[in-house]
Amino acid sequence: MVQKAKILLVDDRPENLLALEAILSALDQTLVRAASGEEALKALLTDDFAVILLDVQMPGMDGFETAAHIKRRERTRDIPIIFLTAINHGPHHTFRGYAAGAVDYISKPFDPWVLRAKVSVFVDLYMKNTQLREQAALLRLQLEAGGEEPQLGGALLGELSARLAAVEEQAEALTKQLDAGADSGAAATAAHLERKLAGLRRALDALRPGTD
Repeated sequence: MVQKAKILLVDDRPENLLALEAILSALDQTLVRAASGEEALKALLTDDFAVILLDVQMPGMDGFETAAHIKRRERTRDIPIIFLTAINHGPHHTFRGYAAGAVDYISKPFDPWVLRAKVSVFVDLYMKNTQLREQAALLRLQLEAGGEEPQLGGALLGELSARLAAVEEQAEALTKQLDAGADSGAAATAAHLERKLAGLRRALDALRPGTD
């Protein structure tokens, strides 16, 4: 069974969290609530998230400060953050959001379809990265077992190659989808995934018999 991705929803207003859950429920992923920046940081200590939807205007620790803490942690610095705000102070305010590490910045009221589509892209990227980590783990097992049972190792190598090909195909389709007009943050994340896939493919090819 494919494990669902977790999406962190951060907003101090329960009605806003409820609205986000209604919009994103169609994605059939695990939605996790946080009513403050502090609560969000606590959730990030133990769970892995595909994307964070972060309200800017919150009492106490606001969205910008919360994002700064997230980006300072090695464990969480690469999680995409989408800022949500009801206040539009112009380009300077938007720039501050991107400077804080956001991949997107959406003003309320927002189009539910657009928000769901953007979140879906990051969920897909997260799933592909998860698959990539699984292939890397299998590759490590292959390397550790290599030499003791060559025939078994060869079979595992073939299975790894086939699984990697499936992930490569899915990643290529996603990249084409992003080229059709996705935001730069999603495109950059997809490019990072492609580089990882290319590196793993080179490592697998190097293990094939007869490869120098």
